[in-house]
Amino acid sequence: MTVITQDRRAALKARHRRAILDAAKALISEGESARFSVDQLAERADLSRRSIFNHFASIDDVVTTVCTEVLAVVIDNFRAEVAIGLGDRAQMFEAVTAALRATDVPGTIAFLWRALGGFDVADPRPRQIFQATFARTTADLARELAERNAELDALEAEILVSSLMHGAEVIAQHWIAATGAATDDDARARWHELLDRLIETIRKGYCRG
Repeated sequence: MTVITQDRRAALKARHRRAILDAAKALISEGESARFSVDQLAERADLSRRSIFNHFASIDDVVTTVCTEVLAVVIDNFRAEVAIGLGDRAQMFEAVTAALRATDVPGTIAFLWRALGGFDVADPRPRQIFQATFARTTADLARELAERNAELDALEAEILVSSLMHGAEVIAQHWIAATGAATDDDARARWHELLDRLIETIRKGYCRG
């Protein structure tokens, strides 16, 4: 196989994957729910059912990837806020928290909430996707932090990011319960109260010593 052929196949594969994700996001936005079938997704993406499963293990995998892309704005803000080489753990902590503060997390969570159709005790799927979305974003952010600060312990970066992102997932669920995932001024103020509490709680334990 020539290099040109390999490049073409890779480009086609990337286009198909992007088409699937764009189609899924469109279906979520139109129906305000991720309750669509493989056939609906394949039709919207103009691909076969087989193509869907060549790229993703399941519809849940597609939805989780879409939600992760939406939440990845945290990572984009981290890149914008942080220079390479933070120096020490306290600076690393402040950089990640600055990225969280700079992100429209309430708007992002509201999208995820609508996309998943809320949480129902009888159906664990939405909550599982919600948790998987935060887990993927946590892994990506920890990797980004470690790459930008090679002199720091990669485990240190992972612990920091995991603490903050898992905490953000926890307060997100409290925020949803309190506001119904609204995005008005009062709901956003409530989010920032919860975020401040999370950051200060972790700072007391993380940055001491």
